[in-house]
Amino acid sequence: MIRIHAALQEGGNPNCSTLSRLLEVSTKTIQRDIEFMRDRMGLPIEFRPEHNGFRYTEEVDAFPTLQISEGELVALIVAEKALQQYRGTPFEKRLVGALRKLEQALPDTVSLNLADWDQSISFHTTAEPPDQVPPVLESLIRAAQRRQQLVLRYRKPGARLEEERVVDPYQIANVNGDWYLFAFDHLRKDLRRFVPARIVSATPTGTTFTRLAKFELQKLLQDSFGVRSKEGDFEVVLRFDTSVADYLREKRWHPSQIVRELEDGGVEVGLRLGSLTEIERWILGWGGAARVVAPVELIERVRRAAIRIQEVHPAPGTIGVRARRAV
Repeated sequence: MIRIHAALQEGGNPNCSTLSRLLEVSTKTIQRDIEFMRDRMGLPIEFRPEHNGFRYTEEVDAFPTLQISEGELVALIVAEKALQQYRGTPFEKRLVGALRKLEQALPDTVSLNLADWDQSISFHTTAEPPDQVPPVLESLIRAAQRRQQLVLRYRKPGARLEEERVVDPYQIANVNGDWYLFAFDHLRKDLRRFVPARIVSATPTGTTFTRLAKFELQKLLQDSFGVRSKEGDFEVVLRFDTSVADYLREKRWHPSQIVRELEDGGVEVGLRLGSLTEIERWILGWGGAARVVAPVELIERVRRAAIRIQEVHPAPGTIGVRARRAV
């Protein structure tokens, strides 16, 4: 369309046939593009039968490369604000720069002062990304886009030493605010997840790969309460008292959740999960406001975790479990 615009600017009344030969596309494509430029972009184009071609009926200073409404711009600003919680990653700086360019390209009727929005919209997080995430994250994204096999120097949770893994990076995903690399691990011969913060380096091997057709992240995580792989099939039932019931009602914590109102004002939440590890940690985060009804295995895991917490941090004026047993 920019080249059609240039041809119209030059004069000569080009028609669909001459433009199709110039651009090496069909005459129907040229006709659709000209109709779009005239009807959707508001360019003053008319067909002159006497010259069998198109022309501008008035002077057009520049091709309108951006058509965006005020509502769409606001949505982009909200997205930019949301991304600020990842300050220091490549995404934040680039998106801010892109928004500045968008603002400059907008017509005055929908141009907004981005500085005004700084006082109107904000997102806050208590967690800051580790210093090593930005460069590694960018190289992982680039490799996934180009289907480049990588050698990772990776530190497993709780390990002091690094190890090397040859992987095919399938997808970089942000799950509940944390970044993960989902990749085919050639050592394990299976899909594995890696935390970018623990990746010391990611070096291309010079080999490209073909992603497994069966890989779908949504299906991979559908039974997970985070990113844990499926370890079984668990029907989880939790009860929350009135002090936190509203928080449970206001958010969808998992696609499988079913919320049932209780007579005392609390809520019962049912979930179908493939792992209990992440839900156990989540339950403990609610303190005494949450209680596990099922399954028995989860009840026992939470009970043991609560005992360990009491052993390490006994309440003031009390004796820890180990101390009582010793007495």
